[in-house]
Amino acid sequence: MAPARTPANWWRDAVIYEVYIRSFADGNGDGVGDIAGLRRRLPHLARLGVDALWLSPWYPSPMADGGYDVADYRDIDPAFGTLDDAQALVEEAHAHGLRVLIDIVPNHTSSEHAWFREALAGGPSSPARDRYIVRPGRGPRGDLPPNDWSSVFGGPAWTRITEPDGSPGPWYLHLFAPEQPDLDWDNAEVRAEFESILRFWFDRGIDGVRIDVAHGLVKAPGLPDLGSLDAKLLDSVGVGDHPHWDRDEVHEIFQGWRAAADAYGETRAFVAEAWAGTPERLARYVRPDELHTAFNFDYLMAPWRAGHLRRVIDESLTALGAVGAPATWVLSNHDVARHVSRYARPQPEGQQRSLSQLDRSADLELGTRRARAAALLTLALPGGAYLYQGEELGLWEVEDLPEDVLQDPTWERSGHTDRGRDGCRVPLPWSGDCPPFGFSPDATTAAPWLPQPEAWKSLTPEVQDGDPASMLNLYRSALSARRSNPALGDGTLTWESAPDSDVLSFRREPGFRCVVNFSDEPVALPAHSGVLLASGTLDGDRLPSDTAVWLAL
Repeated sequence: MAPARTPANWWRDAVIYEVYIRSFADGNGDGVGDIAGLRRRLPHLARLGVDALWLSPWYPSPMADGGYDVADYRDIDPAFGTLDDAQALVEEAHAHGLRVLIDIVPNHTSSEHAWFREALAGGPSSPARDRYIVRPGRGPRGDLPPNDWSSVFGGPAWTRITEPDGSPGPWYLHLFAPEQPDLDWDNAEVRAEFESILRFWFDRGIDGVRIDVAHGLVKAPGLPDLGSLDAKLLDSVGVGDHPHWDRDEVHEIFQGWRAAADAYGETRAFVAEAWAGTPERLARYVRPDELHTAFNFDYLMAPWRAGHLRRVIDESLTALGAVGAPATWVLSNHDVARHVSRYARPQPEGQQRSLSQLDRSADLELGTRRARAAALLTLALPGGAYLYQGEELGLWEVEDLPEDVLQDPTWERSGHTDRGRDGCRVPLPWSGDCPPFGFSPDATTAAPWLPQPEAWKSLTPEVQDGDPASMLNLYRSALSARRSNPALGDGTLTWESAPDSDVLSFRREPGFRCVVNFSDEPVALPAHSGVLLASGTLDGDRLPSDTAVWLAL
């Protein structure tokens, strides 16, 4: 049985809903989501049954990377609202029983941040440059980058500074876009500043923080060349020797952050976006004196295959259990293709990262059926879970956005070969039978910042609300059962023998079993005293293909 939930350990089994704020709901009619729109839709989230919200960056930003280029960490971008609006949101969310987590972007600032403007304006001797990673170039005139590092978004990871007098200067590092210069975390001023930023938001009632690129803050001394290593670290290096990803020295930073958070009464929880080579490396981020949880990217990228998923679940529970941390399960987020569309294709043997790696023919009916089963599997596993906005509606990836509306920096920096992440960030449909589907206050306001598919008219909450078999009501029922069933949430599981190698079956005590059929044929259900919830229609005591069921024992 899972340990009793208390205010101090709420994060161990919380279901947290990611709000990509630009695309959630528009409150002022300009076509961009904002705090006012989110406040208007809080009843939807409360009724859904989640425990908390995680908000994508809402800070002032030039939006070179959708807000992950932060110009001021202590304010709200005018497109989203004001600090007073943010405070009202936190208070209203708390009144609905919802905690609020925000995004912190510590690896880099915006090139429009006051610190970076000061670094450029101060000239070669400016101490402000010590806050960033600025190095002389190679070659006789310094006109070659300092090393061979490349940007995650494509192209080199270095841009040369033009000095105030117009002369070419040294180079600054940006592991992402040129508008996102990397901070130097060996600088004591940088470390002190971010602990101060955390306290600024904790003092305003924020309940936790998601840490962007948590694995990337520390760079190797001397900034050695990558050579054959993967710049993106979506393949593992796994031993802490990558020159800019998952270095051992990063953990000292997070020990300081944990101490700052623990100074508050009720737990202020952290979740790390940390790409690590192995589950054991990931577990280092969630040791008792560091962060509370970390996203499980191995699970997110797993194909819809029973054996692969069981291995990921076992490895995750073992590695995280060794340090006393809960697992955190996630199917989609703002950086990956929606899982309905990933599951709608023939499944690979290994990890699935993007639709470009999969067969391009999509069977959305199949993808939706698998997504329903994946929801029940995910919410039955020990630990916590993250939902990405719109997955409760069954939204799929929008793969045919016109090229002239694409805004992800990956599109430009890849030479128009990688469409980037805009397809999973299309604004949500809420009501009505034509765009903007209630995303904005009325149909006469500005069009949404990315166009919505006409076919989404059948997926709005307005349509799904009255259909007991809808995806929305499946999520509502599962989250309600999860909250009320003492077997679910934090704890352990016990695998059981299954009638087929393509079936996963496990018990959780007291008296709960989850069965998922990945095979092409129906399978007989094990003995049970009742069906709590099924992701599809059962055939008597037979479980159809690509269906999951929760059983009472």
